[in-house]
Amino acid sequence: MAKRQVKTANGESTANIGFEAKLWLAADKLRNNMDAAEYKHVVLGLIFLKYISDSFEEMRAKLLAGEGDYAGADPEDADEYRAENVFWVPKEARWSHLQANAKQPTIGKTVDDAMVAIERDNPRLKGVLPKDYARPALDKHRLGELIDLIGTIGLGDAANRSKDVLGRVYEYFLTQFASAEGKNGGQFYTPSCIVRLLVEMLGPYKGRVYDPCCGSGGMFVQSEKFVVEHGGRIGDISIYGQESNATTRRLAIMNLAIRGIEADFGPEHADTFRRDLHKDLKAQFVLANPPFNDSDWHRVDDDVRWKYGTPPKGNANFAWVQHFIHHLAPDGMAGFVLANGSMSSNQSGEGDIRKAIVEADLVDCMVALPGQLFYSTQIPVCLWFLTKSKNDGKHRGHARETLFIDARKLGTLVDRVHRELTEEDIKKIVSTYRAWRGDKAAEKYEDIAGFCKSAKTEEVAGHGYVLTPGRYVGAEEVEADEEPFEEKMTRLVAELNKQFAESATLEQTIKKNLKGLGYGI
Repeated sequence: MAKRQVKTANGESTANIGFEAKLWLAADKLRNNMDAAEYKHVVLGLIFLKYISDSFEEMRAKLLAGEGDYAGADPEDADEYRAENVFWVPKEARWSHLQANAKQPTIGKTVDDAMVAIERDNPRLKGVLPKDYARPALDKHRLGELIDLIGTIGLGDAANRSKDVLGRVYEYFLTQFASAEGKNGGQFYTPSCIVRLLVEMLGPYKGRVYDPCCGSGGMFVQSEKFVVEHGGRIGDISIYGQESNATTRRLAIMNLAIRGIEADFGPEHADTFRRDLHKDLKAQFVLANPPFNDSDWHRVDDDVRWKYGTPPKGNANFAWVQHFIHHLAPDGMAGFVLANGSMSSNQSGEGDIRKAIVEADLVDCMVALPGQLFYSTQIPVCLWFLTKSKNDGKHRGHARETLFIDARKLGTLVDRVHRELTEEDIKKIVSTYRAWRGDKAAEKYEDIAGFCKSAKTEEVAGHGYVLTPGRYVGAEEVEADEEPFEEKMTRLVAELNKQFAESATLEQTIKKNLKGLGYGI
């Protein structure tokens, strides 16, 4: 995986710090015959355990020192830790205890007991942690080696904590598992460059952030990073999520807990269409990557969410779109990923729904993305940005206007099958959007042939309410060829004759060699 340079607000580089990849390679060697989907929970559970144990030990050291506000404090009083939003870790669950027993044949049971003890003493984590380390199929020698390996991740000082070291390890491992699991990996992981682009475009500084198909919680992590990097306070945003897959929901809770982020995931896992866990929520920001073209979804025909038309049973794309709109506050904005078909399909009434959404003046921006960004699919995808108010007083009024961005030529291949948007790519898209909206300090917006175009609703209507950016941005301007036609043709014919001659020579050589082998032509 290519290393990325991300500059924070204070100019500090947050590029991969190097050991993530080494740690993955080392951990992967210990996998034995276990597939990635199963191993994922083994290793991520241990990483989480290491995190809360390190956080606990850091707090415990302060209490033992007994200085300032901690004078006279009892280091074995669980309430002292909870008051500082630190998980209480009982003795049998502390990392030092696990590492001391890592070589014992009973280490699997020791880890399971640790998980049970942590859930017992921290109701917030009840039913979240994996507890199947004692199963016979899990090699206990390799489990001990894995514990020793994860024990090399240090979080004991403020410097490591500020760099979110373990959070980054967790995210890196999620990435690798997504790659290893292929299609199934996409159920819990959205590529970080896509998440960062969505977050940078929307700018969730303050208010409620909602993702009704949250996977492992990447949207929330990036939102928190955005707020912090732009000088805001994490307490200014409230996070709400829902996930239908029970194990993925547990990954999300652990992912956010590792970073100390509070979130409301509802009481349990649930299908958003069958049971909306946040029925009354009106969010300032909706960020989501729903399943693409989902044909196996639960529809109720008279659902209050179908304000712009009843979505077809065979495709949930516009069910998701309308669910997002339903949960937007009057000043809310939504940014989400959908399959490209959503921009142009007229099947089963989808075109009518899209027309109604456009005529309601909800579509703020459409971005066509390059291929190969996702681990789960090669289906070409796009980003939708919707807003309830194009005259919010914070930006220039742009009623009945939509920005179209064709970013299909952006991105860099990081291996044979995966592409990533670079920092420059993300900056180019975000700065174009901000300029178009008239953000303070943004440059003046201009249409760029082949890349971006601001279109009136009347023009969109003229294209049959198709929202594909390529329809609007036109062809990229090509530099004029100053070589005279006659000279060019003379040069090209000479090159072609040379290639013909080389081909003839090669043909004769092949025939000669074949004849020598007794296969004359």
